[in-house]
Amino acid sequence: MESDENKENERKIAIMEEDIAITKNMAQIKHKIAVMSGKGGVGKSTVSVNLAVAFNQKGYHTGILDADFHGPNVPLMLGVEGKHLDADERGILPVLTKENIKVMSVAFLLPSKDSPVIWRGPKKTGALRQFLGHVAWDELDLLIVDNPPGTGDEPLTVLQSIPFLDGIVIVTTPSPVALEDVEKCVSMAKSLNIPVIGIIENMAGFVCPKCGEESFIFGSGGGERIATKMEIPFLGKLPIDLGNVSDSDEDMHIITQNNNSLFSQRIMEIVDKIEEHIKKRSD
Repeated sequence: MESDENKENERKIAIMEEDIAITKNMAQIKHKIAVMSGKGGVGKSTVSVNLAVAFNQKGYHTGILDADFHGPNVPLMLGVEGKHLDADERGILPVLTKENIKVMSVAFLLPSKDSPVIWRGPKKTGALRQFLGHVAWDELDLLIVDNPPGTGDEPLTVLQSIPFLDGIVIVTTPSPVALEDVEKCVSMAKSLNIPVIGIIENMAGFVCPKCGEESFIFGSGGGERIATKMEIPFLGKLPIDLGNVSDSDEDMHIITQNNNSLFSQRIMEIVDKIEEHIKKRSD
């Protein structure tokens, strides 16, 4: 009995020490934003990466945490897949892209890109807390967390563990099924008293690579309608733009492929709105 009590006390002390490490580490970062989606397949990681690159282009010292353990695609999209982690007295060192964006992902810990992460919930949440508390993010202007889809253990761990989170950005598509799941993300954020910065409607139209005409093959306006219904900001629409997708496996972020594309213009407009939100929270 006494042994069980000792183990429980040790567990509580370990959690408390981890909380202190996270608070101290996150305090060096001026702004923290979590990107969420109610379901998979809506392009959340693509949006997260392009937001990070766009903020970096605006002069923000930016980092991105790939919290999607079962689909860690951020390193591939940023051209750093296959890199290995180092550590020093400060902790685990994130990988740097050629634009000097700091990246942390479970993909850097896997033996190969084909290796699956077969972990139960407690191991995943423990690893996430390690990434928050023991990665040497240092003094960043902005950390973007690419959450896995849904409202399960990992998103909950991120939202509950990061102190002074500036808010969440929700990515959806015009699909009625995706829009229905948006409400769950909004409800989750409200229950945790975390601001919803706004909704981004991704895949809102297809831009023909030959003529440049935009066609709304999945419908349009659903993201704006759900934002109005839930009384939260609508940040904008992002089209499918095949003319800007690289054929290579590296550097797949669209805004550096073609800064004059419709996608690039709209992502910069969205970044301006997010920047306005975080600046207001700093005042």
